[in-house]
Amino acid sequence: MNRLVAPDFVFLNGRLQSGLVAEMDASGLRCLRPRRESETPDLKPHVLMPACIDLQVNGAGGVMLNSDTSAAGIAHIVSTLRMLGTGWVMPTLITCEPERILAAADAAIECKGMDGFFGLHIEGPHINVARKGTHQASYIRPVDGATLEALSRLRKADVSVMLTLAPETVPAETIRRIADMGVVISAGHTDASAEETREGLDAGVTCFTHLFNGMPQMSSRAPGVVGTAIGSDAYCGIIVDGHHVSWEMAGIAWRARREKGRMFLVSDAMSTIGGPDHFELYGERIAVSNGALVNAAGSLAGAHIDMAGCLSNLVRKVGVPLDEAIHAACVAPADAMHRNAPGLADGTPLQALLLLDHNLKRLPV
Repeated sequence: MNRLVAPDFVFLNGRLQSGLVAEMDASGLRCLRPRRESETPDLKPHVLMPACIDLQVNGAGGVMLNSDTSAAGIAHIVSTLRMLGTGWVMPTLITCEPERILAAADAAIECKGMDGFFGLHIEGPHINVARKGTHQASYIRPVDGATLEALSRLRKADVSVMLTLAPETVPAETIRRIADMGVVISAGHTDASAEETREGLDAGVTCFTHLFNGMPQMSSRAPGVVGTAIGSDAYCGIIVDGHHVSWEMAGIAWRARREKGRMFLVSDAMSTIGGPDHFELYGERIAVSNGALVNAAGSLAGAHIDMAGCLSNLVRKVGVPLDEAIHAACVAPADAMHRNAPGLADGTPLQALLLLDHNLKRLPV
């Protein structure tokens, strides 16, 4: 069925544009063109934009990557999120056994070229136990042959990969070796000082994982990881759910960056998105409570939000301009991975589009 969609704004070529209409059918976007005064649209959303890119997704639709490291598991996570406005997904494997990392790498290679699959994020196990969060302490270890082999396989297959590590626990020469493979190295779950963080940046760290979380907080005399990250030109992922970071602190970090466009949204979503309201991780029950995911001790354990929700929060709660927020949801993540951001063009499929109403809530396409 053909539809004429007349958004207030279209995010096209990196900026918000008005006065355009989209001709759409069951397969997706047929064309974008100037609107004619005589036309009566079928739908008038506030925004038409490319679907989001999420570089940190632990699970969706009742499936955790750590529990199902198969290609089918990855496909299920990706397809679930594509129905919720996230067009490109980087499934994330958190700290686990060497064999599971290798299995996830092989599954990711099998998924190369699949619609919506953006690569693999390996978060841990080479992190600082003092900042492990919900990661299993017994699996935390130095960089080993299994991780290097998994990274090598992924890059030889030209699969994008992000590795989260604690730079103070990994020798600089090892960081350089991994970066030289073409792996995007992100500092996270780290207790690094400002000096250790700068050394990591010099060695090849180009990103920070869920800013503020899993790291010491900055103070007037000790900027630590947070202050160093904000003052750097590296990319920073951030979870904007109101639980992981307060609206005020998210806004401070956003406005303080010296390099604009280097902040990107991540969901840190777990299997409760599009699935049941609880799951097990490392044998522990994790459940949704007042919009947050918590373990038995009441500590945060991932997030119960999708990228469209983060985008809405960023504008409505944090006060970031709409064009900057959209950039953080569908351009900066690709930039962080040295990839071209998918845009809007004739023939763009439905699952690669996101429509938002005037309250920035996702509309079905």
